[in-house]
Amino acid sequence: MSTAEPTAFPTDGAAWPAFLAGTVDASLDDARALLARLKDGTSRTTTEVLDLWNDADIAIARGSSAAHLLSEVHPDADLRAAAEERAQAAEDLVTERGLDHELWQVLAATDAEGLEPGAARVREHVLRDFRRAGVDRSAEDRDRLRALAQRCTELGLEFSRNIRDGARSVRVAPEQLDGLPDDFRAEHPAGEDGLVTLTTEYPDLLPVRTYATDPAVRLALTFEHQCIGWPANEPILAELLRLRAERATLLGYPDWPTYDAEIKMIGSGQAIADLIERLDALTAAPAARDVDVMLARYRQDVPGAAAVTPADNLYYDQIIKNEQYDVDSREVREYFRYEAVKPGVLDVVSRLFGITLQPVDAPTWHGDVEVYDVTDDGRVIGRVYLDMHPRPGKFNHAAQFSLVPGIAGRFLPEGALVCNFPTGLMEHDDVLTFFHELGHLVHEVLGGHQPWAMFSGVATEWDFVEAPSQLLEEWGWDADVLGSFATNAAGEPIPAALVARMRAADAFGRGTWTRRQLNFTALSYGLHADPPADLAAYTAEIDARFGPFTPIPDTHQYAGFGHLDGYGSAYYTYLWSLIIAKDLRTGFASGLMDPVVGRAYRDAILAPGGSADAAELVERFLGRPSSFDAFAGWLAEG
Repeated sequence: MSTAEPTAFPTDGAAWPAFLAGTVDASLDDARALLARLKDGTSRTTTEVLDLWNDADIAIARGSSAAHLLSEVHPDADLRAAAEERAQAAEDLVTERGLDHELWQVLAATDAEGLEPGAARVREHVLRDFRRAGVDRSAEDRDRLRALAQRCTELGLEFSRNIRDGARSVRVAPEQLDGLPDDFRAEHPAGEDGLVTLTTEYPDLLPVRTYATDPAVRLALTFEHQCIGWPANEPILAELLRLRAERATLLGYPDWPTYDAEIKMIGSGQAIADLIERLDALTAAPAARDVDVMLARYRQDVPGAAAVTPADNLYYDQIIKNEQYDVDSREVREYFRYEAVKPGVLDVVSRLFGITLQPVDAPTWHGDVEVYDVTDDGRVIGRVYLDMHPRPGKFNHAAQFSLVPGIAGRFLPEGALVCNFPTGLMEHDDVLTFFHELGHLVHEVLGGHQPWAMFSGVATEWDFVEAPSQLLEEWGWDADVLGSFATNAAGEPIPAALVARMRAADAFGRGTWTRRQLNFTALSYGLHADPPADLAAYTAEIDARFGPFTPIPDTHQYAGFGHLDGYGSAYYTYLWSLIIAKDLRTGFASGLMDPVVGRAYRDAILAPGGSADAAELVERFLGRPSSFDAFAGWLAEG
């Protein structure tokens, strides 16, 4: 079967509503028709049933992916709202399908005998998902589960919208920008009233938190950032947590984490709690040492300073790295010009995995978006979109979005990288984020050649999804890799000695960084394990136990904690995946740019998508089961 043409976005702004109808609505209508065919009473073989199911899966994925992406990135607010309605419709269709008793009976009547392994895996997963949706419950329970799922989707979209549209700002005098790099100050002139506007978007937030010598400015902007989504998201989150708990109970589980973790690598809610306890023991002392060093340095500037808050930690982190490790963040960023970083990072990943990214002149949703065809030995294997800089109404973090699910012989995978990088000089953390998110995009493309939509692209267990991306961050610490694209204005490559000092300095703060991730992990888990009546009070309790830094009073960071929608109780994924990523790194002992190892990694980890369990993929690459040892060693270096 020939492969369909890539997505053709409108060239005329007025054509976008028709595009939504022709892409999203038509796909969802196709899915409904296919599901109806499955129930039409026709006698079919198991293979024929699964093929029809797969066709419906593809149609839902195409419609849902386009709707979710455009709801986050399209510059027109009305179009975003229309796309969000379609995203809700797609989620509702998935809910209806999962609770369709007649459809379940059709699938349950199939026989696994004689199926090829991929088809057998699909059948097993589909029947599992029907059970988890509650299709075998009473009609009354199914009606309630349907209503709960639909309301949870509605709440999640609203929660995310309030974060996306919730950027805040502060106004400060020009002299309060002392310490910030010259290019930042040049890009932030005073307005007619003599004041400078600083927003909570990352290109402002991170430099201010890192370089501003005025603690009042750091505090003011950090405070606003930690109040994004509040107060609107307070009742939304409370209801979402309550309804998730009700869904889990109705399905026979004690709580939402137990239900959610059942199909993840970790396996159970109790295993998440156990991981939190294990990491608590590992990170408490290293984090306390880091905070003591920061506080001592803080007191040199402010005698009697009582605590390090999130408004202080990035500033004193870079001060300490400058004074004790001879790493000046201002010097470092001079080597990371976006115009050179972008092609450099793309080239590194291309060489590593044996692919080429060919620029394409094609319409998109915004003029800033760049389009590339991904080729392998001259053959196009996917298309990617890079939407890299902030603008009003756009998704304001960094993420990879699927656009078209790749299906072998039918559709080439398409995905988008959505980031918020500055157009000029970047922080080294920005470069690591670029590698990380590009890891997801490459996974989407290289894994997007499965015959079954259920297993195509980034379709592994959810708590493994971050591991390949966290592994790719390692390339952002390698002197040879950075030297291939990181140059200053004079064209001089970043010195290997500076990278060595950066690596040494990175060990400082590792305890607090890991502890902060554990703090989010415990909050994500605890909010869902037993939804509290008072979100602010419960968050304060978690911060008091796990937070490496003293919280800023009267903030409401949970209201802007976007992962509470998509990840739910599974924020532990980041630390769980990091443990695996550090282990995968040991497979590159011969060098990060070894093409033989790169190809072996591509074939074992990325290309299979979700066609095998993640633990099996890791064992294929490493030749052994995954281990905690590399992560423990990395943490001990701090």
